[in-house]
Amino acid sequence: MNIKSLMVGPIGTNCYLLCDEDARACAVVDPGGDAGRVAAAVAETGCAPCAILLTHGHYDHTGGVADLQARWPEVPVYLNRRDVYEDAYTQQLFPPLSGDVRDYDEGDTVAVGGLTVSVLATPGHSEGSVTLRCGDVLFCGDTLFAGSCGRTDFPGGSMEKMMASLRRLGQLEGDLQVLPGHMEPSTLDRERRTNPYLIQAMR
Repeated sequence: MNIKSLMVGPIGTNCYLLCDEDARACAVVDPGGDAGRVAAAVAETGCAPCAILLTHGHYDHTGGVADLQARWPEVPVYLNRRDVYEDAYTQQLFPPLSGDVRDYDEGDTVAVGGLTVSVLATPGHSEGSVTLRCGDVLFCGDTLFAGSCGRTDFPGGSMEKMMASLRRLGQLEGDLQVLPGHMEPSTLDRERRTNPYLIQAMR
């Protein structure tokens, strides 16, 4: 397993390339913009894209999806259905996606070559926020940040649900890698010790 990160889009979203180099397969996590750069980075890995995985539906995490779909029409996109909205106002934050968009939710898995990505429902930042686990790595989206957590004042947000989601992540066994949607990476042990939101959630 090899993971490459790029900062993309208008507000510096972390986009990750999750690669099984043996199978030469790659998933793109949260392509929030700069689709050309993302596609070029995928090409550099020598792996073929097999999935676009979204931790939630906000524009800064989905902004590059349409252009990547145009380049890779056979590659499915995964997004939790709770982050799909019909009203025009909410769609400004959750822009609609088209093409092969598949729902995934708690307990689902996605294969990336020989790797297995497991879906953990972690609402709070949005109703459909998920954390994606592959081995000892957590792609946390905007749920858990280094020293902080995601905002809960957007449509579908809930501080109560955020605290429950943080508690769930904090109770996972082991010192897992934390790869957030913004800012620097961390580890779960570090966040258990120093993150005031996670500490509060685990009381």
